[in-house]
Amino acid sequence: MTTSTFKSTGHTEGVRRPGRWLALSVLVLAVLLVAVDATVLGLATPFLSEDLEPTGTQLLWIGDVYSFVIAGLLVSMGSLGDRIGRKKLLLIGATAFGAVSVLNAYATSPETMIVARALLGVAGATLMPSTLALIRNLFHDPRERSLAIGIWGAMASAGAAVGPVVGGFLLEHFWWGSVFLINLPVMAVLVLVGVKLIPESKNPNPGPWDLPSVALSLVGMIGVVYAIKELASHGPSLDAGLAALAGAGALTWFVRRQLTLPAPLLDMRLFRHRGFSGAVLADLLTILGLSGLVFFLSQFFQLVQGRQPLEAGLAELPAAVGAVTAGLIAGVAARRFSVRSVVTAGLAAVGLSLAVLTTLDQHTGYPLLGAALLVVGIGAGFAFTVTADVILSSVPKEQAGSASAVSETAYELGAALGIAVLGSIVTGVYRGFPTPAGVPSDVTAAAHESLGGAVEASGALAPDTATALVSAAQEAFVDGLRIAAGVGAAVLLATAVAAWFLLRGQKLEDGVAH
Repeated sequence: MTTSTFKSTGHTEGVRRPGRWLALSVLVLAVLLVAVDATVLGLATPFLSEDLEPTGTQLLWIGDVYSFVIAGLLVSMGSLGDRIGRKKLLLIGATAFGAVSVLNAYATSPETMIVARALLGVAGATLMPSTLALIRNLFHDPRERSLAIGIWGAMASAGAAVGPVVGGFLLEHFWWGSVFLINLPVMAVLVLVGVKLIPESKNPNPGPWDLPSVALSLVGMIGVVYAIKELASHGPSLDAGLAALAGAGALTWFVRRQLTLPAPLLDMRLFRHRGFSGAVLADLLTILGLSGLVFFLSQFFQLVQGRQPLEAGLAELPAAVGAVTAGLIAGVAARRFSVRSVVTAGLAAVGLSLAVLTTLDQHTGYPLLGAALLVVGIGAGFAFTVTADVILSSVPKEQAGSASAVSETAYELGAALGIAVLGSIVTGVYRGFPTPAGVPSDVTAAAHESLGGAVEASGALAPDTATALVSAAQEAFVDGLRIAAGVGAAVLLATAVAAWFLLRGQKLEDGVAH
């Protein structure tokens, strides 16, 4: 697909749609739904660990199986929305998301929780590409669309802020499953109001939904991500090798099939556009560098520094405040300076903040942590808002669902890989800590599974021995966290350099390079 192909739609789209801002107010509720769910899992992890007693591997699966499934289905669901209607898919997905949240809340075993998170991934795959695609079709004016995307991103950040605070309050007063039930009122408002306010949009000539492509996409993405997770956790193994071969083979077959279908699930020609490809790559690597660290940060605040859940939620608030502020002005900044300047500066700011966290220890004061989180939020807010705008404006509106799905796939794949790789670094370093003399072997085994397990197991020991065990576990956890922060910083700084070259000449006015 040539640059001129992308340009052609920008000058022929219709006039401004009335009621578009009211419709946007409903769409962002879906973003809030997903953002809140993602944040409360981290807060609930210590409580969930004590109740369900998952192994370290099961705990990682609880954290990343949602991302595995959603990454495998996003492209398929984005394409399905283009075909059956984005509004219809959004409302179905929101209803399912709320229903499955109940299953998460009442899980009684690690296995049940993993299945519930996987089902939530199926529902979640319908939401994010639908919202962005509807924004693409609601807002034809590029500047209005930039603001709408900024509001969309700001609501995601607001959800990331509200989730920990509300979740922390619930965890202090109710059982851990209650944090998943806060999805229900948001889902109810979204469905009841969205039926009236959101206009339907879909591709008028979509072609059939190719089920073999759906299966290949799912098998390919899950196979590759599972292989990377196993390799990071346990080193080379037969399982990891077979999964990698199956995943790579399925994805290769998927790409070849898309190139031959008259109506492909995903138009591979989208990737010929440098701005589109560069923005997708930047999103993937940025989330990879951030997500694993974020997953363990709530545990650091609670299990290492002794904060209550509500206090831990408030401690993470600066990141959301920075992201909301930056997201709302990102479009203006990108037009005032340039796309690549804003994205590169944002990514570099995040990378430098993560580098600061390599100095972390058990007693690090909050002013340093809060400042680092604020800068992370500002940098991420600028970068993600602008790359989302680039991705949406780079494609014809008929393919908005597929393009949005590619963007969200990069995000979810990066999250899964980040938790798998960086999380495995933390877990690997943690499991090597020496236990104090006199600790029984069964307590040692439980303590080496997770930091939450160490805190729980210490209750069976004499006070002095328990204190020594928890202190050693905390020190090992922080050692792993520092290494993960260093790896994340390196990934972010390298991504900033890559973005400077890949987004050269990219502009937001018409979404194409000049």
